[in-house]
Amino acid sequence: MELFYIVLLVFFGLLFLVAELVLLPGVSVGAILAMVCYGSSIYLAFRDFGTLGGVVVIVVILALSLVAIVVSLRAKTWQRFSLRQEIRSSNLATMPADELQVGDRGKTLSRLSPMGKVEIGGRIYEAKSTGAYVDPQREVEVVGFENFSVIVKIVE
Repeated sequence: MELFYIVLLVFFGLLFLVAELVLLPGVSVGAILAMVCYGSSIYLAFRDFGTLGGVVVIVVILALSLVAIVVSLRAKTWQRFSLRQEIRSSNLATMPADELQVGDRGKTLSRLSPMGKVEIGGRIYEAKSTGAYVDPQREVEVVGFENFSVIVKIVE
């Protein structure tokens, strides 16, 4: 039964060590818990199995810790858990200046006070009026561009 507790403590020490390296770097909670588990298992080994048992447990802990560190820090170890799918889409809108020209005409969809929505050439754009408020369903003309907005004026 004593050997079971020693093996269990070494196992938990390894888990805490890997958690410190991979999940909680810099926090030191995992390292402290690993050292407590390792120290307890070494103490139990020396108490229950004598000097030879204690030295064997120390050597096993050092070997297993070295293997755990090397395996945990290899890049290939965690690649099987990582996402491999690429996202090739983008939500970056095209600039209205790339699609429209000064002089194009359309209709307001909402009230421009001074910002609102307009439809020009079958596409909807954010628009800004040059002057006063513009009611919905009024014909407007493109007079310029500002970032992702179209600057429009009422067609008289």
